Amino acid sequence: MNIYVSNLSFNVQDEDLREFFTPYGEVTSAKIITDRESGRSRGFGFVEMSDDAASKKAIAELDGATVEGRTIKVTEAKPKEDRPARSNSGYNNSGSYNKNRY
Repeated sequence: MNIYVSNLSFNVQDEDLREFFTPYGEVTSAKIITDRESGRSRGFGFVEMSDDAASKKAIAELDGATVEGRTIKVTEAKPKEDRPARSNSGYNNSGSYNKNRY
């Protein structure tokens, strides 16, 4: 199961996140999401656990817990939605020039 963890301190690292969940079962991955440009934590991350029952127990017990003075939110991650690619050019998604850009 993929688990979404939010409101994390910016000091929390991948390994810290893994350690929060290991008492509940096997953690297959733990990843803090970082800003592309600065490399700084964005305050949330994802944990994958192999056992759904252990995942549900971890969510129930860790949701609302205090970590480094912050109350974290722990929920089952929603599937990633398909979003259109961002474009900073003057062209819209159909490939034609956007005359109303300025």
